[in-house]
Amino acid sequence: MRNDGTRNDGTRNDGTQGEGTRSEVYAELAAVGPYGVRPGHALITMVEPHPGHEYAYNRWYEDDHYYAGATAMPWIFAGRRWVATRDLQLLRYPEKSAVAQPVTAGCYLSTYWITEGRYADHMKWTVAINKRLNRDGRVHQQRTHVFTAFQDHEATVYRDGAAGPRDRHALDHPYAGLVLQVIDADGPAQRAELLEWLRAKHLPRRLMGSCAAMVTVFRPTPLPGDRMTYVKQVEGVDCRLTLLWFLEADPRERWEPEFTGLDVTVAESGLGRVELVAPFVPTVPGTDRYVDRLR
Repeated sequence: MRNDGTRNDGTRNDGTQGEGTRSEVYAELAAVGPYGVRPGHALITMVEPHPGHEYAYNRWYEDDHYYAGATAMPWIFAGRRWVATRDLQLLRYPEKSAVAQPVTAGCYLSTYWITEGRYADHMKWTVAINKRLNRDGRVHQQRTHVFTAFQDHEATVYRDGAAGPRDRHALDHPYAGLVLQVIDADGPAQRAELLEWLRAKHLPRRLMGSCAAMVTVFRPTPLPGDRMTYVKQVEGVDCRLTLLWFLEADPRERWEPEFTGLDVTVAESGLGRVELVAPFVPTVPGTDRYVDRLR
């Protein structure tokens, strides 16, 4: 508590904000820079709670971290959590994955949209706030980051053309499932060719008549050097593409034949190799539904 009646976090005894929040700067920041609604960037994070800590992890993430560590931050404008129960984990392939070892690791997936052109601004805030959360004991340590990366948007391919929700709506629309697909090209030069093949040929054909309404395609970016030490540096940033398939049906109902064989098709193109195909269903916020079905 300071002499002016303001706590160290800048909040006064009456609940109003004191000078410690530097509120006078907010009007200046709001008046400059990009402020569109296109998902120019994403945070995609797949995490495995340690055995015996599943309930504690779920409650920490939903009750605190989803907000304090993500959606309350500037320039994140949408978010959604997904879960893979054991039966969904067992549908994953390939068995030998460069992303998840074993391939079943990572039963929770969180996805967030970040305003285009605001990646650098958001990164400064997120590094600082996570250091603060860690210092204040608000980080659940009993978890492993299996696949966590900030990503730049490359393309969105729609099944129904101009009809239906756009990619900006994808994390708010009540989709019944999601499939995470990770593809590695042979190198940086080949990734551009792989992206064009996906966008112009493969994805339009695969979406036709399927339960997937859209596929968003991202490429990962390196994490900053001052990130938290428990999050490993992103691999494959020069050759990797990350695809999110948004489904109108439970993935278990349409797995055969819609999502089997994606690795074969990519391999036959000669443009890359699939390192992960993983189905999820949405969590039910505020509940522990599915936690007892993870193992």
